[in-house]
Amino acid sequence: MSDNPLSGLRERITALDLKLLELLAERRDLALDVARTKQSTHLPIRDKERERDLLKRLVEEGKKHRLDGHYITRLFQIIIEDSVLTQQALLQQYVNQDKLSSARIAFLGPKGSYSHLAARQYAARHFDTLVECGCNKFDDIFRQVEIGQADYGILPIENTSSGSINEVYDLLQSTNLFIVGELTNPINHCLLSSVDTDLNQIEVVYSHPQPFQQCSQYLNGFPNWKIEYCESTSAAMEKVASLKSSKAVALGSEPGGALYNLQVLEHSLANQKENITRFIVVARKPVEVAPQIPAKTTIIVATGQQSGALVEALLVLRKHNVVMTKLESRPINGNPWEEMFYIDMQVNLESEAMQNALEDLMPITRSVKVVGCYPSETVVPVKVS
Repeated sequence: MSDNPLSGLRERITALDLKLLELLAERRDLALDVARTKQSTHLPIRDKERERDLLKRLVEEGKKHRLDGHYITRLFQIIIEDSVLTQQALLQQYVNQDKLSSARIAFLGPKGSYSHLAARQYAARHFDTLVECGCNKFDDIFRQVEIGQADYGILPIENTSSGSINEVYDLLQSTNLFIVGELTNPINHCLLSSVDTDLNQIEVVYSHPQPFQQCSQYLNGFPNWKIEYCESTSAAMEKVASLKSSKAVALGSEPGGALYNLQVLEHSLANQKENITRFIVVARKPVEVAPQIPAKTTIIVATGQQSGALVEALLVLRKHNVVMTKLESRPINGNPWEEMFYIDMQVNLESEAMQNALEDLMPITRSVKVVGCYPSETVVPVKVS
């Protein structure tokens, strides 16, 4: 018998945690039954009034057990998000009838990059097994999918700290691939070392250019540190792991660092507290989005050079009550000083509103390209007082 007085208590806690896992799995199975019912009755996936009433009831019940309302709310918002996304994935399988048991997903970097972690997250909800295809550059990801070496590609498209990732937007101009999904992940940049060290010993920091942009305010506090760019955060972590030097560190994620046996020196280094990256999923064929699922449609519009051309195009969206969530301008390859516009909209491509909007856009623009219609996986939690 162990002499540690905590052993018995810890065993009881572990037993309860295992029971919680069983209950969460049972709850997810019920959520799938709900999705099947909604599929046959054509009810929308989300019922925000039901979610709000549930949270209120759980907070009140939690008070009886001396559990903080904020804790209960945060916990069940995560559970509700999982339920919503699980139901969406099932309905998408019904609509597209192309369920893959195994998928090859291309992403930036070796294991441990933010894109690698996003690929694993996406695959966990949509496929039974994942074949990982690490790439050195963004255009390698597009090429792997275009030639059939990968089924899907995961690419970061924008970040709340550093903004849009222009290289990815530019590659979308010329590809024949379609956006078929998205996911948003909180990004927690950490300072990672392979050996015991402190900030005064550090001389060089390795990472991808994006983390350096997102952590510029923190790095400005250490002007003597040398910045070394790598093709990905995982390549940076791999480099630091091989150096085994107290003078070299990497900027990357804690889970990624764990894959390379790196220790965390500093947490949460981004300029903004809520540092979130939105990833897109690309594939060779477009998908249809079930009408019960919140959808996004992305188009590329090239307007004329005349005054008010963009405003005229945007007024078409307003006319048809199409909500725009993102507008990004990029230069047109081979046409100096001319730009095209990427527009994300909260609308299903097959809806009457979107079809009418496209019809009205055609005669007043030089070109309109539909990049994809896909499920929106941004689950905004309901608020309770």
